Amino acid sequence: MTRTIRAKFANGVFEPLDPTVRELVHDGDEVTLTIDTGPSAPGDPLLDTAGGWRGLIDAEAFKEAIYRDRLVVTRSPVKM
Repeated sequence: MTRTIRAKFANGVFEPLDPTVRELVHDGDEVTLTIDTGPSAPGDPLLDTAGGWRGLIDAEAFKEAIYRDRLVVTRSPVKM
């Protein structure tokens, strides 16, 4: 059976916070614990992801392509 319980860690021992756990698990039973200590401290998303694209594209070639594409005229001349 799989069940998620809340527990408190004190004096080197996990103490269940749900009293019904004592009915499910007996002394000497082996259980598997998954520890979730809550969300980590929030960081700055911009700083955390900085440099993520480094080495994946040629930045100079990309900038040249942008400037080259800006020179392409796609609008018809204005008639007066």
